[in-house]
Amino acid sequence: MDKENENNSDRKIAVIGLGYVGLPVAVAFGKQQPVIGYDKNIDRIQSLKNGIDTTCEVTAEELAAANISFSADPDRLRDADFYIIAVPTPINAVNHPDLSFLFTATETVACYLKLGDIVVYESTVYPGATEEECAPLLAKISGLECGQDFTVGYSPERINPGDKEHTLENITKVVSGQDEKTCCIIAEVYKKIIKAGIYCAPNIKTAEAAKVIENTQRDLNIALMNELAIIFKYMNLDTTEVLAAASTKWNFLPFKPGLVGGHCIGVDPYYLTHKAQQYGYRPEVILAGRRINDNVGKYIAAQTIKQMFLANQIRPGATVGILGLTFKENCNDLRNTRVIDIVTELNSFGISCLVHAPRANPIEAKRLYNIDLISWEELNHLNALILAVPHKEFTALTPSDFKSKCVGQPIIIDVKSVLNQKQFSEAGILLWRL
Repeated sequence: MDKENENNSDRKIAVIGLGYVGLPVAVAFGKQQPVIGYDKNIDRIQSLKNGIDTTCEVTAEELAAANISFSADPDRLRDADFYIIAVPTPINAVNHPDLSFLFTATETVACYLKLGDIVVYESTVYPGATEEECAPLLAKISGLECGQDFTVGYSPERINPGDKEHTLENITKVVSGQDEKTCCIIAEVYKKIIKAGIYCAPNIKTAEAAKVIENTQRDLNIALMNELAIIFKYMNLDTTEVLAAASTKWNFLPFKPGLVGGHCIGVDPYYLTHKAQQYGYRPEVILAGRRINDNVGKYIAAQTIKQMFLANQIRPGATVGILGLTFKENCNDLRNTRVIDIVTELNSFGISCLVHAPRANPIEAKRLYNIDLISWEELNHLNALILAVPHKEFTALTPSDFKSKCVGQPIIIDVKSVLNQKQFSEAGILLWRL
């Protein structure tokens, strides 16, 4: 590498993939220097040029304050020498890693690689993917030698959609490079935008592994809570009350039961188990946790039907209202939402579902799940109502607001246990909490 600026942070940055991860990165750097923001989605680029972030992660004011050249033209990448790839890495129908977006982005960047360039991956992958899959692809297409003509690094994203407290700048940034010099450069570049500090991992595989275990740990802890919730239901115990009592111990971890979806917690463990199985080891605990969490939606649907039966609400044409469709509260991300499991299971028993999701994009809901969203006013004559995602809009409602939507004995299924048991009981509402 013979680039004059290889030992400092004076780099021309391009961010590839402007979704929940890439856009905040581009905006943060754009407040410090000119940045190229590339995404192959023309509609996404046009929205950003108009100052609109449809993911709601970045405000119009923040977009206006950032010096970003948005483009769907890959030729703009030739002006960069520091590429940050932040594209989705989902799983397929059989829970295997889907690296198609990552490979497409890698191929695009490879066409513009030059001597001294650095490519940094932020997308979640299994340990080894950057050096064993992506780097050879970059070299093959560019005709350059990795480690000699250009280098790669990995810096895992830690974006939490909808979280305005734990933002990019306020979370310690893990960085790594294929050699010490590259890692130092990457660290210096990210220091421009990260207030919480930089942690230099000893190598790329360590950084990749750290990312997947962060969410695997959360997945397993939530799986434990979900299994405990099922056990406590047999014992006629309220899980929320049990956890409140247990939380008085200083080292009790405050996890709660619930649906586990999204593009991280419900996905990342499969990346780790996929790689482990390539080494001939089948993970038991991790996969057990995944099985538990993947079946929570069916369990909630079954419990809804049970409560309806006990309240004489099982009848021809029975209808259940669903509040919320996104994978978590106070965000509009529909990817891998497990609310759809509840809908699908109820439908399989001949029960109709009406979904009201003010944070979700109606077009995306129809495209991804064939669900037609309805307004709050249209939500009426329900035999049961499931609070699936506790958005602020829903937690602000009163017991009478819920009761007005129901016929007969009101039944409310509170998936995340955010409603007040006493208040709803006093209002004559049957409140079931996970």
